[in-house]
Amino acid sequence: MSTIDSDAWYVVQTQVNAEVKAARNLVRQGFEIYLPRYLKRRSHARKIEKIAAPLFPRYLFVRIDMATQRWRSVQSTFGVARLVCNGPDPAPVAKQVLSSLKAREDESGYVKLDQRPKFALGEKVRVLAGVFAENLGLFDGLADRDRVAILLELLGRKVRVSIESDMVAAA
Repeated sequence: MSTIDSDAWYVVQTQVNAEVKAARNLVRQGFEIYLPRYLKRRSHARKIEKIAAPLFPRYLFVRIDMATQRWRSVQSTFGVARLVCNGPDPAPVAKQVLSSLKAREDESGYVKLDQRPKFALGEKVRVLAGVFAENLGLFDGLADRDRVAILLELLGRKVRVSIESDMVAAA
C-alpha cells in the first residue's frame, strides 16, 4: 500500500536548459509548478548584467493531486527527463522546503541568496580582471551587496578599492 499525500509537491528533473519549457508544458496540462529562480550576474562583452537563472539547474517542483491528476503524464512531458521517485512512487517534498524558498523571494519573485565574504579580513587576494588585473591586495570587507573592498599597493601607499566580488580570487 502506498503512503502518498494526495496533494503534495514533487521534484521533476528536466532536460538540460529546459526548465522553462518543462514548466510551460506542465502548466498546460493543469499542474501547478514552482521554479525558484535568482538573479545571476553574467559578464558578457565587457558588460555585467543580471539574468534570471534557476536556483536548482535541471530541477523544478510540481504539485500533484494524486487523487485526481494522472502523475504518469509528467514523465512524458516535453522538457521533462523524469519525475524523481522513491521506488515506484513519486517522492514528495517536505512542505517546509517550498515555504522556506518562497519566504526568501524578493518583491520580483527571485530568491535572495546570502552574500557572505569568501575571504577572511586581511587575506591576500588577486584581482582577476579589470584595470587592476593581476594586482595583489588584502581583503578589507564588503563594500556593498555585489562588491568587495580590497587594499591595493598603488603609488607607494595602500589604497582601498571596491571591486566586483567575482573579479577577486584567493592569492
